[in-house]
Amino acid sequence: MKRNWELDELIDHFILMPDEQEQIQLKRGNTKLGFAVMFKFFQYEARFPHTKSEIPKTVIEYIAKQLEMNPDVFSEYHWTGRTITYQRSEIRTYFGFRETTLQDVDLLADWLCKNVLFHSHEFNYVEDKLYQQYRELKIVPPTPDRVERLIRSATYSYEDQFFTSIYQRLSSQTCEGLDKLINLLEKVEDTSEAKELLTFHELKSDPGRIGLETVFKELRKLQTIKELQLPYDLFNDISPKVLKKYRKRTATEDIRELRRHPPQIRYTLLSSFFWLRRAEITDGLIELLIQIIHRINVRAERKVDKELIHNLRKVNGKNNLLFQMAEKALDNPDGIIRDVLYPVISEETLKDLVKEFKHTGPAYKQKVYTIIRSSYSSHYRRMVPRILDMLEFCSNNEAHHPVIKALELIKKYINSNAHFFPESDQVPLDGVIRPSWRYLVVEQETSGEERINRINYEISTLQVLRDKLRCKEIWVPGSERYRNPDEDLPQDFELHREENYKALKKPINPDEFIANLKEEMTKALNKLERKVYTQISFLEDI
Repeated sequence: MKRNWELDELIDHFILMPDEQEQIQLKRGNTKLGFAVMFKFFQYEARFPHTKSEIPKTVIEYIAKQLEMNPDVFSEYHWTGRTITYQRSEIRTYFGFRETTLQDVDLLADWLCKNVLFHSHEFNYVEDKLYQQYRELKIVPPTPDRVERLIRSATYSYEDQFFTSIYQRLSSQTCEGLDKLINLLEKVEDTSEAKELLTFHELKSDPGRIGLETVFKELRKLQTIKELQLPYDLFNDISPKVLKKYRKRTATEDIRELRRHPPQIRYTLLSSFFWLRRAEITDGLIELLIQIIHRINVRAERKVDKELIHNLRKVNGKNNLLFQMAEKALDNPDGIIRDVLYPVISEETLKDLVKEFKHTGPAYKQKVYTIIRSSYSSHYRRMVPRILDMLEFCSNNEAHHPVIKALELIKKYINSNAHFFPESDQVPLDGVIRPSWRYLVVEQETSGEERINRINYEISTLQVLRDKLRCKEIWVPGSERYRNPDEDLPQDFELHREENYKALKKPINPDEFIANLKEEMTKALNKLERKVYTQISFLEDI
């Protein structure tokens, strides 16, 4: 029980109701206050206090005040003996509780394995859930020592079942791969071959500062783990908290210690570690891919904007100037430009108009794209295709399948030096290339035939891929942050729909949800309107 209580909380939880006072008034002397305190404590906690110090002083004082007794009398209440045993029996009977039995211990241990331990192994969390279950079953929980032993026993049983079930789901190829990998890692640690091969420390560590070498090393890590052929859904029904516990255990153990474990424990620990590391490395590579695509665009635009600001002087009143030029040209079709137009618009103004046009509209986009292509071809293309080749892209929406096909085509010709895609390949354009960039991707030859510029197509596809990844319209197997969005909801969401909506604090009825949303929006708009009106009134007074 917490130590500090506000008056409102004391009133809510520790006020003596008339029927409760009838039970208490039957007691005499110091047992009266002791019984009252035990009664309200049990009502709140659904268990008896184990020591007097467990009961906050403010609670004793508040109950004593209602009984018009001195709170110090509670110190004289005997904590052992027939009196307190009988009074506890009375309290249990009043609230409809019973004492725990050996059969209850077995049933609750099984309940913990099935309903709690796959969420978390944190002792305080499990203990709270266990006490809640005791309350629901109306069973008085045993002493803290017995509760702790029950939790430890249930955790051991759960882990034994967990290790066995995971071991049975692993293929013989995966188990052989895990053995070969740890044997190789142990050999690397014992020799000087670490420069050529990955070490266990490197597989455990984060990449650090991102560069070309670190990206290639991350790709090697991911390739090494993917060769183990761990099923993507191996731990989907296990809480990340539990999985991270086993991952941490694996990371802190020496390879020799890992090899000493029985097969079911060894393979489960290694699988949990490499399964999580695969997700972490995959997420890191996807994040890097998104950043690279964004960085290429931003840097190109900044470079062009910097040049634009440096060289460009904006011409005001362009429409009026162009009208005057057109009018003079029509009046003097055979005249000389210097004699006819320069009196209306100076040569310097004309130069500024030409510069402004070249740095805005299609010309601006062309310049930006030229820089993007140069940056991508000279540097980023050394790593981006390697990342694409390592990742697998999927989508649950057929509208985005053209992007998936485009990525497969890009992977197919990663090592090609051809300027265009072969005519024999079907190159998807709709849903992949933005209309504003189409003229840069589709080039027309002198014969009039249209060909797809391969590098420009790659850049345009990557821009679309970035947007789709960020909203999970395209997802990557083995990833955590960019996983299949259908896995974001609990797999039993529909079966426990009412409980899930209650946890989310949302109504099941869609009409009620819409009505609540409209009400919130109306209140917010009214509040905004009042603030705007107040601000306008204030400005008018000024």
